Amino acid sequence: MRFSVDRGDVEVRRVLTLVYAALREKGYDPVSQLVGYLLSGDPTYITSHGGARSLIRTLERDRLLEALVRDYLDVEAADPAEHA
Repeated sequence: MRFSVDRGDVEVRRVLTLVYAALREKGYDPVSQLVGYLLSGDPTYITSHGGARSLIRTLERDRLLEALVRDYLDVEAADPAEHA
């Protein structure tokens, strides 16, 4: 059995956790706000409280979506060499 941790996913998890907490602290529905941001790309969906807006913008939206789908489906990242 092989176990690997995608360091990129660890960073995505860290960013989303911090942004989620900042949104909750400000009284927003974090899931709705994150979905709004991911669908529109409009950073104003994310509060600037605690640097959350700046933090979420350190990651590309497609990278966030990819990590979320992979985690939801509980699948590992594909090895780029497999598709060569």
